[in-house]
Amino acid sequence: MTREEIYLAGGCFWGLQRYFDLIDGVCETRVGYANSLIPNPSYEQVCSHSTNAVEALYVIYDPKVLSLENLLGRFFAVIDPTALNYQAHDFGTQYRNGIYTNNAAILPQIREFIATHIAPLYTKEVVTEVMILQNFYPAESYHQKYLLKNPNGYCHINISEITRIEP
Repeated sequence: MTREEIYLAGGCFWGLQRYFDLIDGVCETRVGYANSLIPNPSYEQVCSHSTNAVEALYVIYDPKVLSLENLLGRFFAVIDPTALNYQAHDFGTQYRNGIYTNNAAILPQIREFIATHIAPLYTKEVVTEVMILQNFYPAESYHQKYLLKNPNGYCHINISEITRIEP
């Protein structure tokens, strides 16, 4: 099986993980902290705004089942790409939205998707970061699959309305 990976930031990582875990073609997810100024930051350090880290979701997916464009469409369906440093009730730089990759070859494809399919839907500027991943540190174990373990936990994505999602 062919596998690709991407890192997505769109507010609280709990909801993104639960949402992407429901999408066919997603093989694995892990929440963590991307682009931190310090190695292996803790949740408390990230929330202190001293790390510049963003809460992110590491996604491994099968491009034969879920295309990059379809994956990006799913991502933008649950975030506000014009929200600078927040999503819903979560505020701070750790909640900025972004798409990060280790594969520089797909950056133009991601930017073109945003310019063609996302930006025309908004009157405000799309502020989604698109860049090469600098680093990624898995979050503490209690954050992994949090909404699966705590179904009544807070989430800006209404998971209760989502069933298994096919591409």
